Amino acid sequence: MSPAVIEKVASRIAEHARAHSLQTVDIILHGGEPLLAGAQELATIVRKIRYACAAVGTRVRASMQTNAVRLDEAALALFEELDIRIGVSLDGDREANDRMRRFADGRGSFDTVAKSLELLATGPFHHLFAGLLCTIDLRNDPLKTYRALLEFDPPAIDFLLPHGNWASPPPGKDDDPTLTPYADWLLPIFDHWHDAPALETEIRLFREILRLLSGSPSRSESIGLSPSSMLVVETDGTIEQSDILKSVSEGAAHTGLHIFRDPFDRALLLPGIVARQIGVAALSDTCHRCDIRDVCGSGLYAHRHAPTNGFRNPSVYCADLYKLITHIRDRYDLDTARLKGRI
Repeated sequence: MSPAVIEKVASRIAEHARAHSLQTVDIILHGGEPLLAGAQELATIVRKIRYACAAVGTRVRASMQTNAVRLDEAALALFEELDIRIGVSLDGDREANDRMRRFADGRGSFDTVAKSLELLATGPFHHLFAGLLCTIDLRNDPLKTYRALLEFDPPAIDFLLPHGNWASPPPGKDDDPTLTPYADWLLPIFDHWHDAPALETEIRLFREILRLLSGSPSRSESIGLSPSSMLVVETDGTIEQSDILKSVSEGAAHTGLHIFRDPFDRALLLPGIVARQIGVAALSDTCHRCDIRDVCGSGLYAHRHAPTNGFRNPSVYCADLYKLITHIRDRYDLDTARLKGRI
């Protein structure tokens, strides 16, 4: 981001915080890889946003998502000074991670990331560690993957379904949408996590499903019916919807808005944003008939897309979500019955 874009982003965030009397806002430094900009550049962005928001009485919580290849002790010391929490992308052990996450010369990145993670997870910077993000690869053993991630003592793990939709199904869903390979991958991890004598870590997907089953709203856009509360500002100042929508088609995240021309509130008038604010009204007829509708929420918005009718469809992961959620629901109901002395 140029200095002019950074200044304008900061003023727009402060403008929005003032208009809605927000006590806090969350800023996520994302990419691509944000550390390609350099730690000092990221620090400049956070400082400028905090300075602008302090003038309107709003606190800024900052975090970043990184592959950790460039995360060193100097960067961590700077992020500690600014209280920037750090999430790291890692797909399991060396074999699992290095299948997809390689350098340009073909070398795997696991050893470099593990070295950075040791600095973050075992030393004085552990309080900055937000957790690990792991994209599910069906070729990797689920429990082996989970145990490999636990080696880094993460406070949380987020297992992500690979991006796909009805026109471009994810791996393992090409031939038969009724198959449940992703639920089958996740269920052994859930049962192990649930049955552990002490909490090993938070697993975001499982925790959000349990929250929804207990009547609380979801805090994740991947599950439930909570309205979307996030916008992306690209490096040139373009305002977009979630960049996950880029997996659907060219321009799917486009809003036509720009930081130099438009306040953030203008996004609330756009049909694509409205569809992500109205909850159950945006779901397909199939979803309306489903007994886990309010928990599933048709999954991640991008995963619903089909060329014929846009986003008004069940998730391409519909069968997986149904199997996963009903399994967790059965365990939750059993736990609740035990607590109430019914069994």
